Amino acid sequence: MTSLSPQSPSSGSSALSRIRIGSAPDSWGVWFPDDPQQVPWQRFLDEVAESGYEWIELGPYGYLPTDPAVLSEEVARRGLKVSAGTVFTGLHHGEGVWDKTWAHVADNAVLAQAMGAKHLVVIPSFWRDDKTGEVLESDTLTPEQWRNLTSLTERLGQRVREEYGLQIVVHPHADTHIDSEENVVRFLDGTDAGLVSLCLDTGHYAYCGGDSVKLIETYGSRIGYLHLKQVDPEILADVRAKGTPFGPAVAQGVMCEPPSGVPALGPVLEAAGKLDVDLFAIVEQDMYPCEPDAPLPIALRTRAFLRSCGA
Repeated sequence: MTSLSPQSPSSGSSALSRIRIGSAPDSWGVWFPDDPQQVPWQRFLDEVAESGYEWIELGPYGYLPTDPAVLSEEVARRGLKVSAGTVFTGLHHGEGVWDKTWAHVADNAVLAQAMGAKHLVVIPSFWRDDKTGEVLESDTLTPEQWRNLTSLTERLGQRVREEYGLQIVVHPHADTHIDSEENVVRFLDGTDAGLVSLCLDTGHYAYCGGDSVKLIETYGSRIGYLHLKQVDPEILADVRAKGTPFGPAVAQGVMCEPPSGVPALGPVLEAAGKLDVDLFAIVEQDMYPCEPDAPLPIALRTRAFLRSCGA
């Protein structure tokens, strides 16, 4: 893990008073609804609360209980609240995938709404398999696919809002078609700001060469949600040189514990605080797979570090 200089705290906690810090199953090595390499959901809830977080995401649908009554009791007795659910889409494929996509979105939206969340994080489909590295399709969209992606994402945003009162926040992600600065800006410029906001994941954006502070300063009104994450620049250089797929890159440790990577999170939080809007900032350190005893100490240190930044 690369050792970098300490990061300065923000100029004052008042600028960050509208930013709500949380964590997610991802930071406990959870990528799938059910996987023997993942910690049980009860342990995740116990440890995320012990770490000092109040907000969580639902993670992959089916990892946490999907019965709202059961889940409400479990999170409430640990002093936790839910900020968002997560859905996976491949809307660039066009109308043919709409019905299947909506069924998946609706399941997540029902649970997120019942838990009092206000957001759905929308992750585009991968162009290569995150486990095997198999290339599933071109890494570049055609003009028609871009039109499908933007128009159907707008439809999704409108329908989710009308039926469930939730805001979609689209998550730029490595090994998807919304990744680099060029593609993120193209996506934002091609979608209605009233229907589509962005979940800026600082780690994924850095992984793909983007500058999170610049994006916040340029497209601040489109930033609806944050994932706080860092990449190890030395491992990232190796990943880029070898063309390593995202899944194996994570197993290699490309996403690292703050504050040892990039981007510096203090300036990101400071830029976000200047937007003066209510904003979730959810810690997501991709760690699949990981030893079951690894996440809690990291979570405790990360929460302490973010407090040192004023968050």
